[in-house]
Amino acid sequence: MAKGKSKAKKVSPKARKAAPKPKKKIVAKPARPAVKAKAAKAKPAARPAAPKPKAPSAPKVPGYNQLPVRAGAPAGSGWGVFGDNDEVGTINLLTPDRVVWAAQLIKSGKVFALNLPINIPDPPLFTRGAHSHTVKIFPTAEFVLDDYLDNFYPQASSQWDALAHVKHPVHGAYNGIPDYEITGRGGKRLGIDNLARRGIAGRGVLADIDRYYEKVGKTIDFIRPMSIPLEDLQATLDSQKTTLAPGDILLIRIGWTKFYLAASDELKVELARETVVPGIEGSVRTARWLWDNHLAAVASDSPALEALPKSEGEDFLHFHMLAFFGMPIGEMWNLDPLADDCAADGRYEFFFTSAPLNIPGGVGSPPNALAIK
Repeated sequence: MAKGKSKAKKVSPKARKAAPKPKKKIVAKPARPAVKAKAAKAKPAARPAAPKPKAPSAPKVPGYNQLPVRAGAPAGSGWGVFGDNDEVGTINLLTPDRVVWAAQLIKSGKVFALNLPINIPDPPLFTRGAHSHTVKIFPTAEFVLDDYLDNFYPQASSQWDALAHVKHPVHGAYNGIPDYEITGRGGKRLGIDNLARRGIAGRGVLADIDRYYEKVGKTIDFIRPMSIPLEDLQATLDSQKTTLAPGDILLIRIGWTKFYLAASDELKVELARETVVPGIEGSVRTARWLWDNHLAAVASDSPALEALPKSEGEDFLHFHMLAFFGMPIGEMWNLDPLADDCAADGRYEFFFTSAPLNIPGGVGSPPNALAIK
């Protein structure tokens, strides 16, 4: 009996109650899953990026072979394509959706100003005069400065040509606007103020012919009216893996600014006396290429975009671009720093803006252009 009692003590009710204690310790650790749940909630902090704007659809613009669209307009002219009263031409291709699409090209935030100083070239080319700049103390408050320019030629340095700048000697100015309505010829139409009021913004593309020529062993003679073949312009874009899109502002660098800034004073005086410059091929086939690529505008570091002076019987690209297409021409732009950056990162496209001076009836203006990468 004593032995039985001792066994009963070993399995007493107290011992039975103590047995579940290890289970309580195991159940008492439910806090860890809560920490994991919080960590899981923290992961979605990086929200998926908004989808990039899609490239706008191709504009409903006729091809070169379909021109003209207006009865009685000259062959190869875009008169009436953007409306019979239009005064900004191919700038109409810079629609709001294209501006939004171009804005996505801003990646690094680098900004390149494309104007030369207004006193370069010096002396000015094409018989233009040099300006004088006067800074004065404000007459009623000596702590304020004011300034003014005399003899300022808005096209003496980096510039946009307004559509009034050149008319066709036979067919007249863009859109068939009569002389008596054109600025400088009796009226105020086709002036640079049309572009100034509208503003220019969109996708810019650089074609660095100078670097392409260095790569393939070609050279440009900057004191001869050397014509750069259209094939070389296209080959430059191909070498860069650059594809044009409708509404692009095409910037063409041939290296003229680099040449000019390194030239002697004697050579600069000679160029001012007789302006001889290389440039892209001025021809109907170049005009066709520009129109069929649906470019909004074209600018270059060359003083004339195309080679000048022209030989007898040579075509003048300005007639096609300004008078027939309404396609603004930019000249003598400072493209060297932009070109260096494009060569470094391999990106030859950028967001482009330009705000010409709002000169009522003006024939040209500094571009006040920026390339933003």
